[in-house]
Amino acid sequence: MSLSVQAPLPGRVLALADVPDPVFAGQMVGSGVAIEPARDRGALDVLAPISGKILKLHPHAFVILGSAGGGVLVHLGIDTVKLKGEGFTLLAAEGDEVDAGDPVVRFDPTEIDGTGYSAICPIVVMDSTPDSVSTDTVGSDVSTGDALFDWTAP
Repeated sequence: MSLSVQAPLPGRVLALADVPDPVFAGQMVGSGVAIEPARDRGALDVLAPISGKILKLHPHAFVILGSAGGGVLVHLGIDTVKLKGEGFTLLAAEGDEVDAGDPVVRFDPTEIDGTGYSAICPIVVMDSTPDSVSTDTVGSDVSTGDALFDWTAP
């Protein structure tokens, strides 16, 4: 099984080790990368990074289970669960079947900046082994829908 994961939002790609959260930085949820969102575009539509079913949907995070298996978590900001949904607009529903590129959530990273929380967005393959995704894009700027990383089950 393998997944080709697209960038769900525009910004600069960071290594998970640079995420200010020990759970993501330590790859305890899974391997992946993070995106420091672009701040020059106002509110951003965060898109499905793979095709599949929305398994979990919270205002600040969602998980999509791919048709071949393998789930991808997109987490919008760090500790943003404490905002209780404020500043996030759901554009899809839990249980929806989505194609890569379909809008799931809208948020404005500059509003998150104003709360004192980090707007960095980890994108990880759930329960994958540490360092199991390609990190060729780290340090580069991506646009929504660009290839972000590939993951193949060991």
